[in-house]
Amino acid sequence: MTGAAAPFEPDGVEFRSVSPRLVTARLLSGGLVAAVPFAVGAVLAVVFSPWWWILAGVPAASYLGAVLLVPRQVRALGYAERDDDLLVRRGILFRSLVVVPYGRMQYVDVQAGPLDRRLGIAQVQLHTAAAATDATIPGLPPEEAERLRDRLSARGEARLAGL
Repeated sequence: MTGAAAPFEPDGVEFRSVSPRLVTARLLSGGLVAAVPFAVGAVLAVVFSPWWWILAGVPAASYLGAVLLVPRQVRALGYAERDDDLLVRRGILFRSLVVVPYGRMQYVDVQAGPLDRRLGIAQVQLHTAAAATDATIPGLPPEEAERLRDRLSARGEARLAGL
C-alpha cells in the first residue's frame, strides 16, 4: 500500500473493530456534560435576556459536532493481534498506530463503568514499562475483553519467560 494510509495499514494485517455501542456511550456521556451549561443558559435567557441563548448555544453546537464526529471516530478504532505484538489504531484527522510488543507488557486491565456495563462494553488497557506506549482499546464486548486480556497476558508471560 502506498500513500498517506501506508503506515496505518500494514500489509497482511486484519484490524478488528470495536462495538458500535461505544458511539452510544460517548454520546450519552457528552450529552450529560453539555446539558448543564445548556440548561443554565436557557434559564438565564428566559429570566434575564435573550442574549443568554448564546451561552446555551455553545454546548448545543458542540454536542451537535460530537454527534457528527463520534461515529466516525469509533469506526476508526481497531486492533490486531500479530505473532509478536498488538497493534492499536485510532483517529481520523490525527491518526495513530501503537505497536505494543508482547514482551514489553507488564499487565493488562479490563475496566467497565456503570454506563459501559449497561451498554455491554468494556475497555482493555495494556500497561508497559514505558508509560508513553500504554494502549487502550475501548468499546469491546465483555467476552472479547476477557478473551483479549487472557490471551495478551499469556503471550506476555511467554515472551518474558523467553528473555
